Amino acid sequence: MTTAIPSSLARLPELAYNLWYSWNPSAQALFSRIHPQLWEQLQHNPVRLLQEVTSEALEAFAKDTAFLRQYEQVLQQWDAYREAGTWFGDTYPQHTQQAIAYFCAEFGFHESLPIYSGGLGILAGDHCKSASDLGIPFIGIGLLYKKGYFKQRIDAEGGQQAEYVTYDFTKLPILPVYAPRTKAANEEAEQLTVALQVSDRTVKLKVWAAEVGRIRVYLLDADVEGNSPWDRELTAQLYGGTQDTRIAQEIVLGIGGIKALRALDIPVGAYHINEGHAAFLTFERLREQLDQGLPFHVALELVRASTVFTTHTPVPAGHDAFPMPMYEYYFRGFFPGYEAQRDTFTQLGYDPDKNLFNMTHLALNTSAIRGGVSKLHGQVSRDMFRKFHGNIDANEVPIGHITNGIHLSTWLAPELKELYGRFLPGHWQSQQADPEQWSAIEHLPAEWLWSAHRQLKEKLIRHARENLAEQCRRTGQSAGRIEEAQRSLSPDALTIGFARRFATYKRANLIFSDLSRLDRLVNHPERPIQFLFAGKAHPADHPGQELIREIHRVSQLAPFRGKVVVLENYDTSLARYLVQGVDVWLNNPRRPYEASGTSGQKAAMNGVINFSVLDGWWEEGYDGTNGWSIYANNEADWETQERENKESIYQLLEHEIAPLYYQESPVPTPWVSRMKRSIQTLAPKYNTDRMVMDYTNDTYLPSLRRTEHLSADAFAEATKVADYKRFIQQHWHKVRIIEVNDGTSARQPALPVDRLKDVTATVKFGPVWFKDTAVELLYYEEHPDAWRQVIVTMEPARQLDDSSVIYHAMIPAHLKHGPHFSVRVLPISENFARRFELPLVTTF
Repeated sequence: MTTAIPSSLARLPELAYNLWYSWNPSAQALFSRIHPQLWEQLQHNPVRLLQEVTSEALEAFAKDTAFLRQYEQVLQQWDAYREAGTWFGDTYPQHTQQAIAYFCAEFGFHESLPIYSGGLGILAGDHCKSASDLGIPFIGIGLLYKKGYFKQRIDAEGGQQAEYVTYDFTKLPILPVYAPRTKAANEEAEQLTVALQVSDRTVKLKVWAAEVGRIRVYLLDADVEGNSPWDRELTAQLYGGTQDTRIAQEIVLGIGGIKALRALDIPVGAYHINEGHAAFLTFERLREQLDQGLPFHVALELVRASTVFTTHTPVPAGHDAFPMPMYEYYFRGFFPGYEAQRDTFTQLGYDPDKNLFNMTHLALNTSAIRGGVSKLHGQVSRDMFRKFHGNIDANEVPIGHITNGIHLSTWLAPELKELYGRFLPGHWQSQQADPEQWSAIEHLPAEWLWSAHRQLKEKLIRHARENLAEQCRRTGQSAGRIEEAQRSLSPDALTIGFARRFATYKRANLIFSDLSRLDRLVNHPERPIQFLFAGKAHPADHPGQELIREIHRVSQLAPFRGKVVVLENYDTSLARYLVQGVDVWLNNPRRPYEASGTSGQKAAMNGVINFSVLDGWWEEGYDGTNGWSIYANNEADWETQERENKESIYQLLEHEIAPLYYQESPVPTPWVSRMKRSIQTLAPKYNTDRMVMDYTNDTYLPSLRRTEHLSADAFAEATKVADYKRFIQQHWHKVRIIEVNDGTSARQPALPVDRLKDVTATVKFGPVWFKDTAVELLYYEEHPDAWRQVIVTMEPARQLDDSSVIYHAMIPAHLKHGPHFSVRVLPISENFARRFELPLVTTF
């Protein structure tokens, strides 16, 4: 801080340097009151506000009774938040001393800390906020990008212009982390640095911290004196540069992050790899275990036990993979002293089919618990990585899912938060994941909800007009065009929002497939519709940029000018206006390429109704009454699906959505009823409190407990499990199914379906103990929606010799071995974290 802070306002910097303000309207209102224009100009950054406001102004506020009262109220809320009991403290008091370390390439907390690009970062930020609210002992690890992502400007032809700003970290809501100890008591503290090998050189990293409520996120900065110019740029830009930059950044994130945790002496019980970018953390953790004298296979068992991996990418091309020579170049400084294990390390991420080092393969091989981010994405991931897990059905692949959510306090409009508070139970925010808390939404008067929504819509339209007018001014357009921009959009028209990353699979231009039909919708004399678009395309994604250009071109055509608009520089601030102010949230990706999608969840909390393809979270959230589904036959070819999607969009807009919106006036009661239904059914499920509790219950605590179990008695259990696995892997080829007898012959007629028969299988195990295996019979049953796998456990009937056992099971008599059913053997152990811990299955 450079501006002197009066003693009566001494805790203002404390509030400014904790991102708690980003989800607390009372704190934001306090800072805004100091200088409203400067607050907006500085992107709601309280640190810069306190640096740039005059001392005289702060002295005046120090004597302002009303301001002091407001200041004290905010401090009371802040102190009460920090001191209150928490869900984790009440539920798991015995586990409060070991942290969960959450690694992610980007964190999107707020526009005042621009180190995010889109959905992954916003999700990570919301995850951290709920971890704070719930009292999870949580630590974030990320990178501090000197230039962030980029600011988007749209030129007169609709071309995206990327502008980069070099940030002064002393003006952001972050603080340097100081070394735990200094050499002498009177020596000035130095910022903590850690060093790591990147290829043949040492790279130093400064450590910074973002305070996020009760938790802390550590951010690594390579712009350190003594590093080479290229190395100093490693943390300059998010998702920028070449593949060389990307692999080096991921080394910094994963290995540097572990080194930072160790330098800070933070006890960590479980590690969460949020997308494959951070998977190199497992290399450093393996090296730590090797340095303690553990054999590699035992070290790997410990690392797997304590690692959780979440994949966010439903297409193979989205998973980072590097040419082997590049991988070997960047890790040549890592392996001296570990030459005997070099190949073993490498095999953890090696993709033999493509001869690449794949970060998702590395994460899968080094984590015991893995998952996608929605129910459908979990299935897509199981299909994608089926081969990786041996000869099993896709549904058995050990990849689960925890559906994403959003941080309600960040994304719910203050106007609605106040309104909900009048009708929901007093503790509704702290118990937001309980559906019962939301049942009273039904009793909220329609005119009240509609009035609040109209206020938010008018606020959005004012902001959109300013955004459009600024585009016109900057591109040198006439005064008339600027005035036209300031009159664009109508608060009375049905308003549809589409805002997300401009990637081709998201099909932002689908609504423009038939411009004459769109013209009839937009300019309907009684039921007009208007569209707002926003989003960035990666600077290297030229097809994505062409989408922006195409939508901009349509927006300039006479029938659509001022009614179809493209807003520039989509960030968290603009996102709040959009998800709180539009009437309908449109989402039409090519299914199943939307892993989850959380923008529609943000909209739903605010009473905005979703209109989406059944993909990602909407596939499980839609119930037929809480929004609209864009239809397509998902089994058809892409061309047919796209044609059906287009027709469904136009049909629903024309015959259902617009008529419902305009059905009654001034309060469209049927529409408001659907708004309520959307809030009531979606708010309790698609929030990050529920999501983080799921992660805690289903991944973090099981990982922590299993690690404690394996670490006991000088790693005796880890050694036992690792040795067992190695033995099984070495001898599994000797396990053979010798014979299956189902009592039928090729000439025998089919038996009735309702009769059962006894089937036997003779299995030769070699040196593998038969009780360390499961012998199962598999067949498929037809159901109305699909053929489903049936697994019947076969029981040992008779032991023939030391290594051969006959098994039997009863199955429907009409099934014949070969065409109808098969038998398999797989290794099992009570110490496995999941059923198919080893990709070893023998079938017959």
